[in-house]
Amino acid sequence: MSQQILIIGLGQFGMTLARTLTEKGAEVLAVDVKKTLVEEAATFATEAVVINATDEMELARLEPGQRDVAVCSIGDDSKEASIICVALLKQMGAPLIIARANDKTHQRILRMVGAHQIVDPEQEFGKRFANRLLFRNVIADTNLGDDLHITELCALPTMIGKTLQELALPKRFGVMVVGIRKGEQGKIQQPSPYEPLKDDDNLIIVSRETAIPKLIKGVES
Repeated sequence: MSQQILIIGLGQFGMTLARTLTEKGAEVLAVDVKKTLVEEAATFATEAVVINATDEMELARLEPGQRDVAVCSIGDDSKEASIICVALLKQMGAPLIIARANDKTHQRILRMVGAHQIVDPEQEFGKRFANRLLFRNVIADTNLGDDLHITELCALPTMIGKTLQELALPKRFGVMVVGIRKGEQGKIQQPSPYEPLKDDDNLIIVSRETAIPKLIKGVES
């Protein structure tokens, strides 16, 4: 059964999230106070409605307690509205509330009123892009929480022709290779400890954030 996800706030982040989740098979109910944004979301989302998410009666009609996830992605210009929305979602029994925030005070208040998870899209993008600028072999970097990251890394020149067993990455750098992507558009495969790496292989790595620069510098040296 597809996950039922309520997304409130259809700015750039909310709209992109709604579209991507729909493409991945989720049943998305997209919500905003602006009719033009709702009309855009209606072209791909399971359902899209115009409501004021700070109105308790209007929000209750969406049955957030029956959804798998409720995302409050209301933008920075309406911090008060996002706080009220999260508090109402909590009151209505939403099982998982994810809220967008862009400063620490806003994050703290959202947690106090009931948000289970906080996302900061600009901060996360900035961190990931910084890693890509500093370490050109890093293709993608995603925070898994508790300082754990999943990183896609091009096989470094000094890795080519060597096996994962020879490289001993967990012991030397505290990183775990959980997959190998063969070629840029290839599918991710289970890594073999005995198969030599090729120059078009990408390593899918789970590690702490600080391990990646140590890995790149250590392997290259």
